[in-house]
Amino acid sequence: MKRIMSFMLCLVLLFCFSPMVALADTGGSGNIDGGGGGLGGGSDENYWNGGNDGVRVTVVNANTGSPATVSIDITNKTPTVQYHFGKISKIQYQNGTSLSLETNTYTYANPSIEMPKIVSADGSVNIDAIKAYFCDEIIVRYISQLTGIEYQSLISGEYKLFLEPIAYFTFQGQKVAMTATEAAMYDNLLSGGLGSKMGSLTHKNLPLSMFLETPDLGFTAYSGATGQNQSNDTIINCLGLGIVRFAGQPPTPAPETSYDYEYTVDTDVITPVTLYASGEINPNSPAKVTFRIKGSTYTVSNIVIPAGQSQLVWCKWHTPSSPEGITITVSSTKGTLSQTSILAKIIRLDENEPPNPTATDRNDGFTTVGIPSRAVKASASWGVWWAQWHPYWVWISHWVWVGGEYGSWYDFGRWEDHGWYDFLRDNYSASLSGSMSLLPDDKVPTASGSTMKSGYGVKTIVNAQFTTNAPSSHVTGGQTATAYFPEFHYKDYWRLLDRTANGYSAQFQFKTNRYSTYNRRVHFLPIWYPNGQYTVDTYIQDAWTPAGMLSISIRDDVSISGSLYDDWHLAPLNP
Repeated sequence: MKRIMSFMLCLVLLFCFSPMVALADTGGSGNIDGGGGGLGGGSDENYWNGGNDGVRVTVVNANTGSPATVSIDITNKTPTVQYHFGKISKIQYQNGTSLSLETNTYTYANPSIEMPKIVSADGSVNIDAIKAYFCDEIIVRYISQLTGIEYQSLISGEYKLFLEPIAYFTFQGQKVAMTATEAAMYDNLLSGGLGSKMGSLTHKNLPLSMFLETPDLGFTAYSGATGQNQSNDTIINCLGLGIVRFAGQPPTPAPETSYDYEYTVDTDVITPVTLYASGEINPNSPAKVTFRIKGSTYTVSNIVIPAGQSQLVWCKWHTPSSPEGITITVSSTKGTLSQTSILAKIIRLDENEPPNPTATDRNDGFTTVGIPSRAVKASASWGVWWAQWHPYWVWISHWVWVGGEYGSWYDFGRWEDHGWYDFLRDNYSASLSGSMSLLPDDKVPTASGSTMKSGYGVKTIVNAQFTTNAPSSHVTGGQTATAYFPEFHYKDYWRLLDRTANGYSAQFQFKTNRYSTYNRRVHFLPIWYPNGQYTVDTYIQDAWTPAGMLSISIRDDVSISGSLYDDWHLAPLNP
């Protein structure tokens, strides 16, 4: 009964699984051989035994999405691990944490109730059993004990559980532990060296064992291919994760219309697809991908991909100046595309400007609220394959008898180049950071530093710093900043800021306020706003990469002490 009750507390486990995902090319012993794809007899250097898996659990704040504790690894096994990457969650990697190899002792926990199989080589994973397991009161209490968060607090709705599948396997003769995200990031560092040996595990069975059904915590739902190896970029962005919500947190509602991308008007954007290569696509016959958008054609040529791998392919374009829905069609001369039709929604952000506050406004029942969490993604990574010829000269003999009866054999052969293409990968990354300064406007007569009275205006300068090692054709800098205000509970009304400096070091300020006597770039505080901290939250977005849009939320505040009425002096007129 206790397990039934605890299961009712857990609203939903946001990952899905298709048995087809983990089906290997051969049934075999469940090992992964060194050939880069199928499950077979394995080798002494590179192999995985089915069932050698676990789950990394991170307790995160349900509102901010930030880790509330150090991550823990749970497994049924007693793994011997020679190197690993610490207890870093996918959330931390998304926020810019670098991969760091560790050879110190790997720590893990063995639950008293055995976990269901997490990663499978034969399609035998029971996703319902996994959901039930992580919603069981005994297991949630166990996680509470391991993380130090009191059980009732853990299930109150204040927190969520962030889950990541782990695989324990042997690579290049060493025993390792990796999440799907770590495997993809490590493969990037090795220019495909991990995927070439362990691809069916690291790029199919492991990442596709968990993924989101609906967006949450800034991660998108996954609806792409589920029966083949995935690209590192796709894995890092949206595979290898599940989320448990508790009673206080309703599920994120699905959008009424399923758009693949939402873009703002009059903005440079990136639209990507993934191109899968079952066979080698090399410079002798490269692939070409064509995007068709509103009568314009964008073509990406000279794409090369090694057999069994994939790559993001994208186009950079500028959105229309008015809202509309757009269908983007995509075609390719080789390989298989993740999508051939993309629905994009073009929206405006400047239609909810706050009303003009007046001297007679009242809001006696006003109470402050916390700043809501917004979908943020501060960094992204992606890569591009290229190939170079590897010559391998072979002598082709052609023996001929020369000289008649007393002659001899002569080899009239020739050298032939029986080489092959070596594939290499250029890895790129981008990050977005920002700063904000909120101050009383220069026209506020009684301001002192960052302290002011309500009823006057505030000004702001917002800086968005975009950093990347990629060519400009891959990215855009931050292009949009939107300010949200406490008197509207950070919703309903907002101000779209003016971009006063473009590029990778963009700057934003309030637009000129039409209610300002002096045409100032200000936002006027309501005269009824109570004493205390007045915090403005600014959301910076539209920094586009092939691996998605980067966005951050930053804030600053002023102190309110008194109101504009305090500066008025009433006295009788002189007779």
